[in-house]
Amino acid sequence: MRTAEDELLSPLAVRSYETRGRLRDEEECGIRTPFQRDRDRIVHSKPFRRLKGKTQVFIDPAGDHYRTRITHTLETTGIARVVARALRLNEDLTEAIGLGHDMGHPPFGHAGEEQLDACLREHFGSRFRHNEQSLRIAEELNLTAEVRDGILTHTGEQEPATLEGKIVRLVDRVAYINHDIDDAIRWGMLVPEDLPRTEIELLGDTGSRRIEALVHDLIESSEAASDIVQSDDVGAAMLALRAFMFERVYLGEHAREEHVRAHETIGRIFTHLVDRGDSEDEIRAFVSGMTDRVALSYAERI
Repeated sequence: MRTAEDELLSPLAVRSYETRGRLRDEEECGIRTPFQRDRDRIVHSKPFRRLKGKTQVFIDPAGDHYRTRITHTLETTGIARVVARALRLNEDLTEAIGLGHDMGHPPFGHAGEEQLDACLREHFGSRFRHNEQSLRIAEELNLTAEVRDGILTHTGEQEPATLEGKIVRLVDRVAYINHDIDDAIRWGMLVPEDLPRTEIELLGDTGSRRIEALVHDLIESSEAASDIVQSDDVGAAMLALRAFMFERVYLGEHAREEHVRAHETIGRIFTHLVDRGDSEDEIRAFVSGMTDRVALSYAERI
């Protein structure tokens, strides 16, 4: 594998056996690389499996075809691997980061994260960020340093230390903007004619065409720059489309109603756990680990 990576990978790629290691030493596998082992450890973990019951945009939707946190994770990881392969970067590292990046996300999407953060600040003077909780899970799983870094830095101000991490950071947006448009149209919150015309004409009038345009631009621009970047016009179009989604979907009228429901549920559970005497760390792990349905039913019982 060392020889194959030296022959096939870009000089900019992370080599699997040059990892900066794990928090706790352990005997390595004789078949899988460290990053392949991280991938398997994530997929077999309970936090990963619980992603199937966590909101992407719509809280506990009745339809079978709406995205959940796990389908978002799979779409992000699939696109990221395509980019990594085209740029001759480490696919296994990219895949592990992609699969693990949202393990710490609480129920009810960003509304749930917002309320859990508010409760922690009020009661304990701390905060909640899903990428930091994902890092805590990655540390419990004893993942490699490069995977932990990519998971922590997939969002927020800190930039990833590896190009593989930078791919996941950017592709995360590529994935959720486009699949959230699809779900919003399915829900009836948008019709295709609502989408901003200038950006749609540049990127494409379907989700698959937009993803293809964004991925091709990302690969070509990154190859030329020896970094993970977009061209100015395509990058600006994606940001404009993201701003449109915040205005019309993420913070729209329907979303406000869903946010109230999420805030009330998280707040009720949090208060119950504080009154019960649970510690800050116990509350953080318990609430963030809940699926939407478990949180809703738990709140009804207390």
